[in-house]
Amino acid sequence: MRIAILSRNPRLYSTRRLQEAGQARGHTVDIIDTMHCYMDITSANPSVRYKGRKLPYYDAVIPRIGASVSFYGTSVVRQFEMMGTYSVNESVAISRSRDKLRSLQLLSRKGIGMPRTGFAHHPDRIDDLIKNVGGAPVVIKLLEGTQGIGVVLADTQKAAESIIEAFMGLNASILVQEFIKEAGGSDIRCLVVGGKVVAAMKRQAAPGEFRSNLHRGGSASLVRLSPEERKTAVDAAKTMGLNCCGVDILRSNNGPVVMEVNSSPGLEGIESATKKDVAGMIIDFIAKSAKPNNTRTRGKG
Repeated sequence: MRIAILSRNPRLYSTRRLQEAGQARGHTVDIIDTMHCYMDITSANPSVRYKGRKLPYYDAVIPRIGASVSFYGTSVVRQFEMMGTYSVNESVAISRSRDKLRSLQLLSRKGIGMPRTGFAHHPDRIDDLIKNVGGAPVVIKLLEGTQGIGVVLADTQKAAESIIEAFMGLNASILVQEFIKEAGGSDIRCLVVGGKVVAAMKRQAAPGEFRSNLHRGGSASLVRLSPEERKTAVDAAKTMGLNCCGVDILRSNNGPVVMEVNSSPGLEGIESATKKDVAGMIIDFIAKSAKPNNTRTRGKG
């Protein structure tokens, strides 16, 4: 097969591992900078051009699109879908998961466990917004934040009100969530591929930190999932329409709750913690699934 990895940096661990895994299985794997692609949008013969030439037909694309380039990146994925190329994660599903509010609304509609959450842009009663999610302490998140950036823990009512007022002053939309104290600064990253959890790790926040992101100094270790946690991760991926994703879960007193579904999960931490060839599993899934026009929306979404 001919596979394209849409990535801005060929030196990134995840990008490199996917290319190595594909080549080890006899596939041709090209790394293409998403932001350097440009599209020829014609009714008869849509195409993607790159560095002055028309790209060849690819059997599959693997989108590794950062949150900062979601709009253009998903447009490129959609163009490949219109050309009949199989995308591991479809453009509509990527857009869905990148919108934190939309993803939480979808999870809520499907009855998937998640922390009590409030959404606001300019609330008249900040105290009511905080009270509605159970009161302080609360976690306040910028809607566009990634890798733990724009996530603040407010221990008291006064602190929460001050932080929300500050974000309102920046004209930012925010999520206010209950703080799951019993999680103890840890979460579980489940890697879902093709409707199965293929690997999972526990991420523990650094001392004095409540965010467990590895980018924030958190540590990763092997974890054993309960059947309920496994089902929650699979259901969350299915709800988003993602074939390959990371589902972040907290262990609460009321069972597993989903914090986020990531359409471009990093592979370094989870491969190191589990010693599993996750990149190879993704390539194997592609080899089994990649057929012309084998996407739900075919670029129409």
